Amino acid sequence: MRGEDSGSLGSLRESNRDRVVQALQMLGVTSRADVARWTGLSRSTVSSIVAELVAEGVVVDREEDGRPGSAGRPPTLIALDPTAGVAVGIDFGKRHLAVAAADLAHHVLAEEWVEMPEDYEAEVGIDRAAELVESVLSESGADGNRLLGVGMGLPGPVHRSGIVGSSAILPGWAGTHGAERMSERLGLDVWLGNDANLGALSEATWGAGRGAAALVYLKLSTGIGAGIVIDGKLFGGAGGTAGEIGHITLDETGEICRCGSRGCLETFAAGAAIARMLSRTRSEELDVDTMLSRASAGDPACRRALRDAGRHIGVAVANLCNLINPERIVVGGSMGRAGDLLLDPLRESVALRAIPSAAEDVEVVPGELGERAELLGAVALVLHEASPAWSGRTPAMQETPK
Repeated sequence: MRGEDSGSLGSLRESNRDRVVQALQMLGVTSRADVARWTGLSRSTVSSIVAELVAEGVVVDREEDGRPGSAGRPPTLIALDPTAGVAVGIDFGKRHLAVAAADLAHHVLAEEWVEMPEDYEAEVGIDRAAELVESVLSESGADGNRLLGVGMGLPGPVHRSGIVGSSAILPGWAGTHGAERMSERLGLDVWLGNDANLGALSEATWGAGRGAAALVYLKLSTGIGAGIVIDGKLFGGAGGTAGEIGHITLDETGEICRCGSRGCLETFAAGAAIARMLSRTRSEELDVDTMLSRASAGDPACRRALRDAGRHIGVAVANLCNLINPERIVVGGSMGRAGDLLLDPLRESVALRAIPSAAEDVEVVPGELGERAELLGAVALVLHEASPAWSGRTPAMQETPK
């Protein structure tokens, strides 16, 4: 019996150690208190495990200002040894492709962006991405044996099976198993997410959503999507397609959407839909960037179109607030550059239509990571999904979660 107890305790000690390493992998530069909150272990247990990891060189002390402790003093910050592992992220956009590599302290080591032809096919994107991954790893000087894996993001619904949905912004990817094909090409573990989910992960990890227990990231661009993070973890729903807020119906008799339904939010308020509407009243074709630039310069029609879009988006966001009661809505994507011209009517619409308690709880803020949000989110996806680095080393102290 004693032998069984010893084996059970040893297994629990190893499990607790892996949980601490996993938390550090996901949190980057952080405090022992944050690790304790993340893992559910006591601070004394976390401190014991961290002390052992520091002695082994797995964890290092870090200097970073601006994060006050509970008593008003800055906490002592720690991180995994940044040289001991690398995560790679790939962002497949409608007209761009970006790749980045980051260490386990969440510092980006190298990053490359290239323009792509509109609506490029999956094989074209995969081949080009593989070239960029090789270039970025070479530039970063990363050890190929230390790669945790690759995260990749696509604009559109991604089912839990890994199949890209038919209503993707990139039609050439519809029906493909993107992660599997990328994994075959690179010979690495690959995790796939849609762009809104990855934006949510990045803003929760590095940006305007940091510290929020319930966060929604709005990707307002060619299309409209939402990523939902609850207690530090992405919420994907039964099949992985949660957050398709752009396909909430606003008008059952409205324009037919690319998803096959009528009157979806995207047909009223997505950047491409607004640009098309404005183009019909002019003798020129406007794209989203031109529309945003003219709105910033004072063009009354462009400004009115963005205010109307903000109100429409606010209707859908109010419903979301009633359902999941988030504490923070982070607005990103290309249309996020419109700032308060878009956000003020969105906030007013939420205040008018959400139940009072939900409206009072939520804060609507601009994203901090801009066009890099989805790319950094792809990196964060690896840090969240990959197995803990250094699994299997000598276990530390044990404790069941509180």
